Amino acid sequence: MHNVRPLPQYLVSRYHGWKATTYSENSAWYRRLSDEGQRPRAMVISCCDSRVHVTGIFGAETGEFFIHRNIANLVPPYAPDGQQHGTSAAVEYAVTALKVAHLIIVGHTSCGGVAGCHAMCSGKAPELEEKSSFVGRWMDILRPGYERISDLPEDQQVSALEREAVMVSIGNLMTFPFVKSAVEAGTLSLHGLLHDIREGTLWQAEDAGRVWNQI
Repeated sequence: MHNVRPLPQYLVSRYHGWKATTYSENSAWYRRLSDEGQRPRAMVISCCDSRVHVTGIFGAETGEFFIHRNIANLVPPYAPDGQQHGTSAAVEYAVTALKVAHLIIVGHTSCGGVAGCHAMCSGKAPELEEKSSFVGRWMDILRPGYERISDLPEDQQVSALEREAVMVSIGNLMTFPFVKSAVEAGTLSLHGLLHDIREGTLWQAEDAGRVWNQI
C-alpha cells in the first residue's frame, strides 16, 4: 500500500483536541455507545456537499442520527439486481435492523450535483452523458424530476430541480417493500427538507412537495 500517507498535521491536531475535550468530557457516553450499540431515532440522507452539516443544523449528539451522504441526496428506485447499491443497503439497514422512526431527505440550495443534472438533461454537459461518467449515471435518477420542471422559466429550473431531488428520493423510497410496509404500519415516517445554505433556513415539503413551508 505505497499510496497510503500519514494524515495532514492539521487533522492530527484537531483529533487530539477532540480527544482531550469532547471525548474526555463525554467518555462514559462513548463507552455506552460502544457497549450497547447504536439506537438512532432517525436516518438522514443528505448531500456530500461539505456545506451541509446536518448534525450541526439539528444540534444532534453522537449516536442520534444514522447518516448516509451521496451526490445530490438521491435514493435510487428499489432494484434487487445483484449489483452494489450503497444507498439502498444503508436504507435497508436503517429500516429493518435499526428500525428508525424517521427517514429524512435533506436537500440544499446551490447543489452542484443538481446543477450538473440540469446541464446534462438540457444538453449542456455532454461529458455527463458518457457511460463512463459515474456522476452522470448517478444523476440519471433525477431525470424524471427534470422532466417535471423543464417547462418552467429557465431561471427557475435549477431551484425547482433541487426540490425535485428531495421528492424523487421520497418517491423512490416508497418502492422499497420494507419502507412501504413500515410507512403503512405507522412505524416509519418520511420527511423532505431543503436547506438554504446562504440564509440558514430550512424548508419542509408538504402536500407531496407541492407546498414548501419554512420551519
